[in-house]
Amino acid sequence: MMEMQNPDKGIKTQTQVVMITNIPHAVTGNDIMQWILQRLQITPEEALHLGDLFVKYGYIYPLQEPKNLTLKPDVSLYRFQTPYFWPVQSWPADDTDYAIYLAKKNIKRKGILEEYEKEHYNMLNQKLNYKWDFVIMQAKEQYKAGKERKKADRYALDCQERAYWLVNRTPPGMINTLDYGLDRVADPNENKKKTMDVYRREIMYYQQAMVKPRVKSSVSIGGLVKYSEQFLSNDPIVSGCLPSNPWITDDPEFWDLNAKLVEVPTKMRVERWAFNFSELMRDPKGRQNFQLFLKKEFSGENLGFWEACEDLKYGDQSKVKEKAEEIYKLFLAPGARRWVNIDGTTMGITVKGLKHPHRYVLDAAQTHIYMLMKKDSYGRYLKSPVYKEMLAKAIVPQETVKKSSGLFGRRQLRSSPSPVILRQQEEEAKAKEAATTVDITQVMSKLDRRSQLKKEEPPPK
Repeated sequence: MMEMQNPDKGIKTQTQVVMITNIPHAVTGNDIMQWILQRLQITPEEALHLGDLFVKYGYIYPLQEPKNLTLKPDVSLYRFQTPYFWPVQSWPADDTDYAIYLAKKNIKRKGILEEYEKEHYNMLNQKLNYKWDFVIMQAKEQYKAGKERKKADRYALDCQERAYWLVNRTPPGMINTLDYGLDRVADPNENKKKTMDVYRREIMYYQQAMVKPRVKSSVSIGGLVKYSEQFLSNDPIVSGCLPSNPWITDDPEFWDLNAKLVEVPTKMRVERWAFNFSELMRDPKGRQNFQLFLKKEFSGENLGFWEACEDLKYGDQSKVKEKAEEIYKLFLAPGARRWVNIDGTTMGITVKGLKHPHRYVLDAAQTHIYMLMKKDSYGRYLKSPVYKEMLAKAIVPQETVKKSSGLFGRRQLRSSPSPVILRQQEEEAKAKEAATTVDITQVMSKLDRRSQLKKEEPPPK
C-alpha cells in the first residue's frame, strides 16, 4: 500500500468525475490491477484476488458503489484510505464513534437508515444512554462542519467513512473479513458439508412453516376493536374524566384521586389492573397492593427483585456497579436474604454478565421473574381477598356540579342515524309542510268552476 501511493513509482492518481462532481486523487480498478501485475509478476487471477482483498479490508474504498467492497478491473473509481484507518493500526472501532456516525447519518437522511443500522442505533441508544446527549451533539457538529466543506471533499469523506464502518461493523449477510487470520482455528464462513440429518431438519422446518396459520385481517381488526372497547371507559378524551377535567373546571380533585400512591384509588383504576399484568405493574399503587398479596404468599422477594432491576436500569449511571452488586448479594447469591428462584441457565448468563456490569445486565433474570409472576401469581391475585377488598372500597367519583364544556367534557356517546333514514325524514317533513300551506277553499272553488264549464258546453253533433 505504501508503494502504491508513492508519487514516483506508485499508481498515478488524477481528478475524475463522479455524478457531476470532480473527485481528486482517484484511481480506476484497472490501474490497481495492472500495477499489482507488474509489481509482483503474478497471474491476472491472483492480482484481482489480492486487489479485492485490499478493498475488503478497507485499504482502498470505492467511490461509485460505496456499499460494494469489491475490486472491479474496469474504469470504476477508487481512492486510498487514510493510513490512520488501516486495519494494521489495530485501532478499536469504538461504540461511541459508531453511534455518532449513525446519528449523523440519521440526521442527514431524516431517519432513513438500513434495517440493521436501525437495530444498532436503538441498541446503542440503550447502551450509551448516559451520554446520548453528547453523541447527538457531536453528530450535529460533524454534520454542520461537513456542509461547510466542498462538495467533492464531502462526497469522498462520506464514501471513506461508510467503507470504514462496513469493514468494522459488517452488515448481516456480508463476510466479516476481520474474522480471518492466524488467531482463528477455523474459518467462520466455511461451508460445512451437510449431512442427511441436517437436510431432514430443514425439510421439517419448511413444512411446518408452510402450514403455519397466518392471522387474517378480520381477526387482527377484531382484536383492535376488542382492545378499543376495553379501554374506552378509561380514555379521558373519548369518554371524559370524573369528577371533571381539571384543565377546564380548575378543580384539581381528579389529580388528587389519581395520585401515584393515593390511599384509596378510584374504581376505574382498580378495574384496569385486571385488564392485563402490564397494567398492574405499570401502576405504583397496583404494585403496592400486589406486593401485599405476595407477602401473604411468602413470595414478596419476586416483586422486590423486579423493582430493583428497574431502578438499576433507569437510575443513576454512576452507581450501576454498586447497585448490581447489591442486587446480586440480596437476591441471587447463595444463601441470600431475599433469594429468588431462577433456573441455572439464566443464573449462568447473569453471573457472567456481572463481571462487567451495565444497565441491562439483569434483563434475563428480570424477565424470568416477571413471567413467573404473570403466569403464577397474577391469576391468584385477581381472585384473592386483597384485590376484592380494594375493589370494594374503591371510590366512584361523582361528576361535579359545574359542568365542563368543550372537547374534553364527559359526554354520552350515541351512534349516528343512517343517512337513508335522515333523507326519508326530510322528505316526509317537506310533504307535511307543503300540505299545511295549501288553502282548501281555493281548491274547492277551482273544482266547482270546472264542473259548471262542462255543463254549459253544447253536446257533440
